[in-house]
Amino acid sequence: MTEHIPRPQGTPLTTDWFEGNVVNLSAAERRAATLPTRRTVKKEWQAAWLLRAITCIDLTTLAGDDTEGRVIRLCAKAKAPIRADLLEGLGLDSLTVGAVCVYPTMVPHAVKALGNSGIPVASVATGFPAGLTPLPIRLAEIRYAVEQGAREIDIVITREHVLTANWTALYDEIRAMREACGPAHMKAILATGDLRSLSNVYKASMVAMQAGSDFIKTSTGKEEVNATLPVSLTMVRALRDYRDLTGQIVGFKPAGGLKTAKDAMNWLILMKEELGTRFTMPDLFRIGASSMLGDIERQLEHHLTGRYSAANRHALA
Repeated sequence: MTEHIPRPQGTPLTTDWFEGNVVNLSAAERRAATLPTRRTVKKEWQAAWLLRAITCIDLTTLAGDDTEGRVIRLCAKAKAPIRADLLEGLGLDSLTVGAVCVYPTMVPHAVKALGNSGIPVASVATGFPAGLTPLPIRLAEIRYAVEQGAREIDIVITREHVLTANWTALYDEIRAMREACGPAHMKAILATGDLRSLSNVYKASMVAMQAGSDFIKTSTGKEEVNATLPVSLTMVRALRDYRDLTGQIVGFKPAGGLKTAKDAMNWLILMKEELGTRFTMPDLFRIGASSMLGDIERQLEHHLTGRYSAANRHALA
C-alpha cells in the first residue's frame, strides 16, 4: 500500500530561504543532459515504467473550441487509456490516468462522464493562461470550479511579482488562492518560460510552496518555452530543499512540450534520481499531456508484439 503523504500546509513567507540562491545555468544543463544516459530501462521494466507514466498523466484539453462531446471522449480515454487487448497482454485488469484537466465551464461535463471511476477532475482557473484578471475574479473562478466538482485546481501566478521580486505580493496572492481552493488540491503554475532565469524559477517555487501549494507546475503549455529538464531539475531541487527545511512534501507537474514515451521516461528518471521512487507516483507526480498517451500505447504494443503499429491505430480521444 502506498504511504499516505499529509497535505502540505505552507509556512510564513521566509525570504531568507531563497533570496541569496543563484542557480548555475551551465551546471543545471549539464546535470539535466546526463539524466537520460544514467539509467537504461528495457523490455518488461520499460513497459512497467510506461504504465506508471500513464497513471501520472493529467489528460488535458484546453482549447478554445472545446465542447461537451470532446470532453466526454477525453474522459472515455481516461478510463481506458490503452486498448483492452494490450491491457490483457500486460496482465492487468484495469488502468486509469491521474486526472482529466479542463476549463471551468467543462468541469460538469467531465464530472458526469467520469462518474464513479475515481478519476479526479482538474480545472485550470485564475484567468488561465495569462492570469492578468483582477484577483477577486480569479478567486471567484476557483470557487466556481470547485462548486462544479473539480477536485484539483491549476492556478497561474502573476509573473510580474517574480520579475520585480515582489515576494510578499506573490505569497499573498497564492495564499488567497489556496484558501479559495478549500479541499481541492492546488497546483501552482509558474509559467517558467516567462521567468527569464533559473534563479527566478527557484525563488518562485519556494514562495509557491510556502504559500501552501500542493503541487508546483512548470507551465501553462501556452508559453514559447514550456517544460524543460533544466527547469524541472531546478524546481525538483527546490522541492527537496523545502522538504528538508519544513518536513512538508509537495508534488511536481511538468506540462507543455512533453509528447513522447521517451519524454515520460526522462521525467520519471529525473524524479527517481533526484527524489526517489515515491515521487514517481501520481499523488506526488503528474504529467500535463495528452498526445503523449498515444505514443506510450504504441510502445506498449511493440513490447507485446515486436512490431510498431501506425500511430492512427491508437485513439487520442
